[in-house]
Amino acid sequence: MTIIMPILFAGHGNPMNAIEDNAFSRTWAEVGKSLPRPRAIVCVSAHWETDGTCVTAMESPPTIHDFHGFPQQLNEMAYPASGSPDLANRITELVRSARIRPDRMWGLDHGAWSVLCRMFPEADIPVVQVSLDAGAPAMFHYKLGRELRPLRQEGVLVLGSGNMVHNLRLMTWTRHGFDWAVECDAAMARLIQDGNHAALTAYAAIPHARKAIPSEKHYLPLLYVLGAMYPNEPVAFFNTQVTLGSVSMRGFVAGGVSQNP
Repeated sequence: MTIIMPILFAGHGNPMNAIEDNAFSRTWAEVGKSLPRPRAIVCVSAHWETDGTCVTAMESPPTIHDFHGFPQQLNEMAYPASGSPDLANRITELVRSARIRPDRMWGLDHGAWSVLCRMFPEADIPVVQVSLDAGAPAMFHYKLGRELRPLRQEGVLVLGSGNMVHNLRLMTWTRHGFDWAVECDAAMARLIQDGNHAALTAYAAIPHARKAIPSEKHYLPLLYVLGAMYPNEPVAFFNTQVTLGSVSMRGFVAGGVSQNP
């Protein structure tokens, strides 16, 4: 029997969730308390796209404020977690399907820190980010996630941060979701629950996927998490709301029990 860290996907939504006391941020805090304490965290965020795949490899990653038009309080937010060059090196060793380049310029973007500041507010766990290769197909990202799976046996939490349904062009200032967005989110949830990763990777056949995923970047972090799962791992959903018309905040925790991988 081997102790395996859970794996986590979070729908991060509006950056204001980092500083607002709301249902989403409170649930993130509860999820963080429920998890075994990780030795380190690997985050795949929707907000770091590169030519090829990179991993942050600095000792002290800066907090990146990759947005505009928000209150000064959010622009002054800092998440001073350390980095881990050793973990970055371990990732380059594990991944064989692509060349992973060490990066010492990026840091932690809001896809990472807006969630982590709620889950682990002390910022006392090392964090590295893995970028999204903007030119790679969906299956590439799923397979790369599979190559990160051994980290779970090394005390590392793998976190994907994006949104399963994310269409800002159709967004409206409402707490509720459009019918098509709710239906698409529910269809994806059923596929996750059933372990049907093939359908989630070839997502074009999912109802309303064209509207839900006009750009892949918020969807791709999900594929890393699915790739790093073991077969038949239990899934627990949280923040299951679709809000702003066209943004799913759904997240889930998978695994986290002793098992034979």
